Parts: sequence; structure tokens; C-alpha cells
Amino acid sequence: MSERLQPGDTAPAFTLPDADGNEVSLADHKGRKVIVYFYPAALTPGCTKQACDFTDNLDVLAAAGYDVIGVSPDKPEKLAKFREKENLKVTLVGDPSKETLEAYGAFGEKKLYGKTVTGVIRSTVVVDEDGKVEHAFYNVKATGHVAKIIRDLAIEG
Repeated sequence: MSERLQPGDTAPAFTLPDADGNEVSLADHKGRKVIVYFYPAALTPGCTKQACDFTDNLDVLAAAGYDVIGVSPDKPEKLAKFREKENLKVTLVGDPSKETLEAYGAFGEKKLYGKTVTGVIRSTVVVDEDGKVEHAFYNVKATGHVAKIIRDLAIEG
């Protein structure tokens, strides 16, 4: 199981394809704060709710200096369908190899309906302008999570 990140750690670098197949790197966002959130699968109810919440709050987050990147094991084609169907504005990238998910501690054993399974652990990592982990939230809920982040980061709406 992968190690969870702690505040002060250097955020693992990544370059992953977005919904259009273009490469998105964490390094592209140097000088801005980035909320990197990890979710199990596009086009599922909880993940849709979470992605819509981020989209609905994107202006508030951007005004406070945050970019948002959603990471799942999905391929770009599925991410494109997800974006179109739900009118998502957040940047979605796919990590089919799960290397980035593992590097961020967002893949491993979790409880699902009382059973222990291996999969994506719904997580959010806030990276500062210098590429360091500012906050790392693991096993987050899909619903209400964005409002909690806004409160935790003391972002004014």
C-alpha cells in the first residue's frame, strides 16, 4: 500500500492525459496553488456529485488562487464523455497505470460495503505554489467535500 502524503512533503510530479488527450503536468501549475483530487471512476453517482461541486465552486477557488485537477484511473475517452454529459469545467486527467494515484497514497486497501477491497481511495491533496503538500485529506466523502475544503482553506466565497 502506498504511503500517505503529509504537509511539507514534495508533491509527486506527474504528467497525465486530459479528456482531450493533451498532457497536463503538475509542473505547469508552478506558482499557483493546486487542488489535486482523486476519485474512483467517471460517470458514477458520487464522483459526478464531487466533480459538479468542484465545477460549481471553480470561480471561488480560482479567485483564491487555486487550480483544480481531478485524477481517476479512467482513459481520456471516458473523461471526455464525463465532461460533456455533466458540463464539467474542472481539468480531468486519467491515470490508467495508477502510478500517480499510488504516489499520492490514493490507491490501496479500503472498505467498500463492509468488504476490504483494493482501489482508489477518494482523496484530496492541496499543493502550494512551490510544489509542497499543504494539506492531504484521505477517505473523503463525495458529498459536501468541496464546501469543507473551502472552509478548511478559509476561502471567502
